[in-house]
Amino acid sequence: MKRLLICAGALLAATFTLSAQPKAPASPAETATATIAGKSITIKYSSPRVRGREGKIFDKGGLISHDPHYPVWRAGANAATTLTTDADLKIGNLTVPKGTYTLFVDIANPDQWELIVSKATGEWGLKYDPAQDLGRVKMRMSHPMAMVEDLKYTIDPLAGPTGKITLEWEHHSASVMVAVH
Repeated sequence: MKRLLICAGALLAATFTLSAQPKAPASPAETATATIAGKSITIKYSSPRVRGREGKIFDKGGLISHDPHYPVWRAGANAATTLTTDADLKIGNLTVPKGTYTLFVDIANPDQWELIVSKATGEWGLKYDPAQDLGRVKMRMSHPMAMVEDLKYTIDPLAGPTGKITLEWEHHSASVMVAVH
């Protein structure tokens, strides 16, 4: 009887311990970083998942169309996506002084997204003020080899002071060239 009580108590304790474990966030925090020409470039974002909504994210009436600033998208989830650079950059044809910025993407044209670099920082993701835009850059659109479940940013160093920033999610891949000055 004593063993039965001890076993039952241990099982109950294990159940409470397991149920008290925090759940993994639906859109976990992620970081993309690279060093280009000796300078650091970092993008911090929350990575949403497709979770069975394939084909229902970017179209009119899709998930993103419910954001209050649609077709401007926060390009991530939760807190605003940030770009931090310790050097002056040229992103596409936009000059970006060293510092921290918020990134948004205008997806009005599905074949030609625009990256928006905002001077506003420390915001929750859905807050967007076009008066704070540092500028906009056209992105090169393509399709990934397979459906991308988790939103992903990459920063790829190329030759010399150049690199490429890429955003991929679902069936979309959008990239822009970057150069350190």
